[in-house]
Amino acid sequence: MTFLIQPCRQPALICFVIAVFLLQFTATANAQWQQKSFQTLGTQAYIELWTEDSKQAEQLINDVQAEFERINQLMSPYIASSELSLLNREAAKKPVQVSAEMYQLLQRARQISQQSNGAFDITFASVGFYYDYRNHKKPDETVRQTARQYVNYQSVELLKNNTVRFAQPGVKIDLGGIAKGYAVERSIALLAQHGISNALLTAGGDTRLLGDKRGKPWLVAIKHPRQDDKYAAQLPLENSAISTSGDYERYFIEDGVRYHHILDPKTGQSATGLLSVTVTGADTTQTDALSTTLFVLGLKQGMALIEQIDGYDAIFITAERQMHFSSGLSQP
Repeated sequence: MTFLIQPCRQPALICFVIAVFLLQFTATANAQWQQKSFQTLGTQAYIELWTEDSKQAEQLINDVQAEFERINQLMSPYIASSELSLLNREAAKKPVQVSAEMYQLLQRARQISQQSNGAFDITFASVGFYYDYRNHKKPDETVRQTARQYVNYQSVELLKNNTVRFAQPGVKIDLGGIAKGYAVERSIALLAQHGISNALLTAGGDTRLLGDKRGKPWLVAIKHPRQDDKYAAQLPLENSAISTSGDYERYFIEDGVRYHHILDPKTGQSATGLLSVTVTGADTTQTDALSTTLFVLGLKQGMALIEQIDGYDAIFITAERQMHFSSGLSQP
């Protein structure tokens, strides 16, 4: 199905925008809805949960923040002591033993790479390292072409006993396309283990809903990719995950060209053809990785892939500002 984007103008009381810069939620009058915004993993996060015990809520919110920070310390490329940084420094020289958690996430990343014929590739960082979107910097053609030869997910060798080796010097990895979704999913599981039945947790473009909003679905508004104050669509969801990847998240424009952070592993340049992709499904780790994957693949190949994955659907917004829905979704 294809639809031209029409801005959504539903009341803000029941909507929220999936966007780095805007996470607005309006509380109900009942004090049993507990809410908090916080910074984590380089983005804005928000949690909202229902409980009759305000002390429990405070503790659980603190636990969620701690879980995000634990994962940040493990997987951030900006923290020298993280396991990911250790891999980038040492794995081309010798096998490096990592935690079972890191190893298993690398396995998840490899599965998606294989499933997408390399459209999802954590070694994109071999080129991505040379981009600085905040300072409007990009690699010159010689540097890009040289670094691009190191982009190959098969260069990350997953050995026995949770050890990892890079096949050649120059390979770098970044889990930015999967780690936030993983942190959200882990944190929602933590809430569920402590008896929470109704909650929302979002970090950047990755959101997980636990249950419904006390008798009605959560209404999730997908950000319009070119108009900051408008929505492209709304989805009524419960007990579900939803992730959006867009070319408006981290970018700069130079000589009329938009350079954004979603790189095509085959070229080492920003993927083109789409403005955003939203994926829904059961698991935020998966929706996070898939939204990036489909963005790189583009509409035709991306639609073909998502139609093969049971339980997951997608909304594509093309450069022509048309919306395309996979078969499991109807027009919101």
